[in-house]
Amino acid sequence: MTKPIKVTLYRWGGSWGPFSVKIPCGECTLTKDILKDTFEKELGDVPIELEVKDWLSHWWEPLKVGAWHAPILMVEGKLVSQGEALNRGVLVQSVIKEWAKRDTLQGNIVYGKATCPYCVKAKEMLAEAGIEYNYHDVVVESAALYRMIPEVKAIIGEKTPVTVPQIWMDGKYIGGADNLEQWLASKANA
Repeated sequence: MTKPIKVTLYRWGGSWGPFSVKIPCGECTLTKDILKDTFEKELGDVPIELEVKDWLSHWWEPLKVGAWHAPILMVEGKLVSQGEALNRGVLVQSVIKEWAKRDTLQGNIVYGKATCPYCVKAKEMLAEAGIEYNYHDVVVESAALYRMIPEVKAIIGEKTPVTVPQIWMDGKYIGGADNLEQWLASKANA
């Protein structure tokens, strides 16, 4: 099993010397709730280890990366957010970026969107060929979007725009609907 992504939340609370804070701030509590909800709804397939620390008791740890204002959120030791309630899109993007470094795409995957005629065409071709696949709508699933973009950019280049569908067969990158059509034809002729 792949090592979980470490997420650390420093919330306003704790003690240091004569100073003590027993009640976390509202934004810290809200951030913790956003973390929990995002882990369940958008990052359910990603193993995550959440560590919650009281900032006042551990102030020097986030200060090493320039963070000083709770709530502070770090993903794998990198600063993601500080001083305000967490933006869940930033969280998902940060976690998926780290996860993509550890996890390779497996099986048959189609990234697309409902309004894309080429996505519909690709799904129809796969259905006709009797090939099972996992479909991810990148408009609805932000985790899928954040996973697809760096995977594709690593292959097609940073400056090339990413369109949908983006297709993997047997864990190997195929490309779009036209590339899938060629791939299926080569399979049929083999």
